Amino acid sequence: MKVINLSEQNSVLNHYLREIRDVNIQKDSLRFRHNIERIGEVMAIELSKTLHYEQTNVQTPLGVAQVNIASDSLVLATILRAGLPLYTGMLRVFDHAENAFLSAYRRVNDKGELEIVAEYVAAPSIEGKTLIIADPMLATGLSMDASYLSLLKHGRPSHVHICCTIATPQAIDYLREATHDADDITLWCAAIDPILNEHKYIVPGLGDAGDLSFGAKL
Repeated sequence: MKVINLSEQNSVLNHYLREIRDVNIQKDSLRFRHNIERIGEVMAIELSKTLHYEQTNVQTPLGVAQVNIASDSLVLATILRAGLPLYTGMLRVFDHAENAFLSAYRRVNDKGELEIVAEYVAAPSIEGKTLIIADPMLATGLSMDASYLSLLKHGRPSHVHICCTIATPQAIDYLREATHDADDITLWCAAIDPILNEHKYIVPGLGDAGDLSFGAKL
């Protein structure tokens, strides 16, 4: 699994990342969502550079121009609800992509262990296509792994791009082990933060991305 940390190179993405972390700016949920969307747009453009391209001709008012366009069949997936802003930003770039939606949530089982429940999947066939999964926080890797396995029931993709705002080394190691470090998977993140706290939240992180985007839940 290839890991790409976009914050290792200076760009405007770091400005958006700073704002979504800032506890004062976070009070404006509209601005928080918008910054996550802009991170999604930047990430999608960087990801687009890795796709396959073919030359095509386009008729202009004055002649014929040659343009290279992506030939990959894309499926853009997200995990409800926190993933929606990142997904929205990426969809603005990949506006021709098919779409998939999943629900997954944390719960503590009878043994006191954290587990992920994936209940809802709406997806097209992903057989032979390029699958992009957008979810802002890759804390433990459990939700992403459960969602990925659910999507595999709809076919085997040619390549998988996992896109998140902030990841942890623990989650990266977990996904590497779960996917047997497959070379057809690429992880894109805006930052990698060092640790998880006792509640499995990323530190320093930014808090709960779903609550910051859409309000607290019961």
